[in-house]
Amino acid sequence: MALVNRSSSRQSAIEAGEPELAVSGRQDESLPTHKEKNQKEKLPPIFHVDPAGESGRSGIDPKFFLKICVRSTCTLSMVVNILWPFVPPAIVIHFARPDLHVWIFALNYIAMVPTANLLGFAGGELSKKLPRVPGILLETTLSAVVEIVLMMTLISNSDAKNNLVPVIQAAILGSILANLLFCLGLCFFAGGMRRDEQVFHAAVSEVGSGLLLVAGFGLLIPSAFYSALSGSANRSTFTPEDLIASTRTISRATSVILLVAFLTYLWFNLRKNHSIFDEVLELDESADKDRTKELIRCKLTLTEALLAVAIAITCVCMHAVFLVLEIRHIVELGVPDNFMGLILVPLVEKAAEHLTAIDEAWDNQINFALFHCLGPSIQTALFNAPLVVIVGWGLGKDMDLNFEIFMIVLLVLAILVVGNFLRDGKSNYLEGALCVLVYIIIAVTTWYYPNPEEGTTNTQVPISEVQRRVVGY
Repeated sequence: MALVNRSSSRQSAIEAGEPELAVSGRQDESLPTHKEKNQKEKLPPIFHVDPAGESGRSGIDPKFFLKICVRSTCTLSMVVNILWPFVPPAIVIHFARPDLHVWIFALNYIAMVPTANLLGFAGGELSKKLPRVPGILLETTLSAVVEIVLMMTLISNSDAKNNLVPVIQAAILGSILANLLFCLGLCFFAGGMRRDEQVFHAAVSEVGSGLLLVAGFGLLIPSAFYSALSGSANRSTFTPEDLIASTRTISRATSVILLVAFLTYLWFNLRKNHSIFDEVLELDESADKDRTKELIRCKLTLTEALLAVAIAITCVCMHAVFLVLEIRHIVELGVPDNFMGLILVPLVEKAAEHLTAIDEAWDNQINFALFHCLGPSIQTALFNAPLVVIVGWGLGKDMDLNFEIFMIVLLVLAILVVGNFLRDGKSNYLEGALCVLVYIIIAVTTWYYPNPEEGTTNTQVPISEVQRRVVGY
């Protein structure tokens, strides 16, 4: 019924003389074409309730609320809800037995998966009450709350005795790598198992890959600056202290510029190109293999969706705080800082987005899946990373964008590899398997990468008397 109403409204607009937005039947066209009419083009309003998100109810019904949340939207999300019994013990053990560091970390790590899954589900329900593009942006933003909470908790708990900056830096890059290689690879693989290949629209892939290249370039500059000058930083005219201060200033300036780039990206999606992406995703929605089931599925009301978001965010914040407080103890047991930040933290914080994207690719909604893979990566690079640098600046913490050269090279190579796979506008299970295998290679290599305190990383100048006073050796 929603599709019929949408089609009839579009036909009425055409008869009224409004411009028609026509999308070619071929998915590999670079952009949809506009058929100009006598009147100027009018973009649809950004905020209105999409009929596909209507629940037919109002207020809160506890029975329906629990039933809908448990069933979720796909089998994978429903299976993840089996982990909800871990949530109460994870909270209780933090207060009852604060000496059991491994158990606290393990339980909260597991408990964060179902709570993040609820946040992703509630965000999806809320996004269906908006147009497609603003809805997906809202869903992506809510999913990023987990990452933002983790990073803010890490930077606030970082100090001279418990330096968590390397973990934050690794988590930033690890979040992007997890989306680009692991999540996108699983999407290509899952979608390719049911069909020979999947075709996605270049309007989605080109904008996403282009923004990722810009973001990767911005994140690379402070690290390249530091590495290029670290060998000459022992001279009297340019000391290690000057190099560290200059790198931190460049990082803060770059962060402000990346935030401007993110705001421009939002404006581009919400207004300038809103109708283009909306029409592309409408075609993707019509190709959904489970479209009939989705239309008749019971949905949360607006009030219930907001309640679910509030519950999920509360649980996620608690688990994030408890998890971060135990990282120092886990690292002391032999888990490398870089492995903790690059692999362990991103996998749990991105669990909900990964499940959603894989289900969409399985149902032949590859453009939606690309949005859920590329969108969070762009937000991490252009918003989350600059935000934690600026917050650290305000808190007086030594947070910057001077990443490990090894890690930043991995990021740039991953962007190039994914961009090459997106270039032809098609995907198959072979490309997906290759992306996942590359991610596994990175995980294995990261386990053996030395910790920053061992003096072998990009974030340290060769030890001198000046630096001993600067970094507290």
